[in-house]
Amino acid sequence: MTIDVVGGRAFVAVIARRNRVGRLEWCLPKGHLEGDETAPQAAVREIYEETGIKSRVLRHLATIDYWFAGDDRRVHKVVHHYLLEALGGYLTVENDPDHEAEDVAWLTLEEAASRLAYPNERRVIATARDVLIGRA
Repeated sequence: MTIDVVGGRAFVAVIARRNRVGRLEWCLPKGHLEGDETAPQAAVREIYEETGIKSRVLRHLATIDYWFAGDDRRVHKVVHHYLLEALGGYLTVENDPDHEAEDVAWLTLEEAASRLAYPNERRVIATARDVLIGRA
């Protein structure tokens, strides 16, 4: 998750995409490894592709391990979430090669915690808040 601190307030870049039933859901950008990428390298690339924001990894926040129903089978996914610092760029979904992200926004941590669709991602936001205020 990419953070930008403006005027003493932390903002996180989030994306909106359609779930399997077509409902628009807000979530943290995420993706998969390509080639010989490390997880931190993939995080930087995926965030740029899905949000347009260039960033650098500050630290690991959490690993989420879950299953979901694919079209014809169950799919296992492991997502490594990192705290990243925004370095530049502008919000856009035009770089998303999969065209899954329909919208992108900067939200305060509080707004993101209430808008994100998945409880695991809301916990990542809470962990990031603890890191930023020095509790973790």
